Amino acid sequence: MPTALILGASRGIGFELARQYKQDGWRVIATARKAEDIDKLARLGAEAHPLDVTSADSIAGMGWRLDDEKIDAAWLVAGVYGPRHDGFPTEQEFDEVMHTNVLAAMRLIPIVGPLVAATRGKLAVMSSNMASLGHRSQAGASLYRASKAALNSVLVDAALIYGPQGATCVAFHPGWVQTDMGSKNAPMPVATSVSNLRATLARLDASANGSFLNHDGKPLQW
Repeated sequence: MPTALILGASRGIGFELARQYKQDGWRVIATARKAEDIDKLARLGAEAHPLDVTSADSIAGMGWRLDDEKIDAAWLVAGVYGPRHDGFPTEQEFDEVMHTNVLAAMRLIPIVGPLVAATRGKLAVMSSNMASLGHRSQAGASLYRASKAALNSVLVDAALIYGPQGATCVAFHPGWVQTDMGSKNAPMPVATSVSNLRATLARLDASANGSFLNHDGKPLQW
């Protein structure tokens, strides 16, 4: 039975990843911050663990729980949008977004990367086309964009480290999805995005290591 690890599975894309993998017969390890979300994942049949991605102690505890695991597909989904205004962010706003979207990945990937490499598996981070410097045509959402561009840089480093060990590491844009972050006005249902993401990840081989991809597999500009 293959194993999927979903880091940030309380709702939206993360929860749907857990649901679809479980439905397809995978063993699913999933994390959430709140007790009620952990219970919801457990009712789904996942092995649910508490994780606050902004806490070094919580991440260290998760590392201990994952010791000796072998992961076939790992998804780092946890993230926040941050302020909806385009003025200068406060220090608190900056710290919340950067700690959640960037520092968490810098702390979690060194734990997860070797577990994925052990199975010649795949590691994906949930980025955004808003991170693209080459594709950008307008300003706005500067803090979120900056955090996702930084996350992409972390992913490239992971690809350089864990790719030679056997892992395939990629960054994904999930599309504009009907989640709390994407809003109900988004054109894509969560289930469609997740189905595409899973299918794309499944067909990737080692040549895709270090790629930035749309949910359907189309390459995106960094």
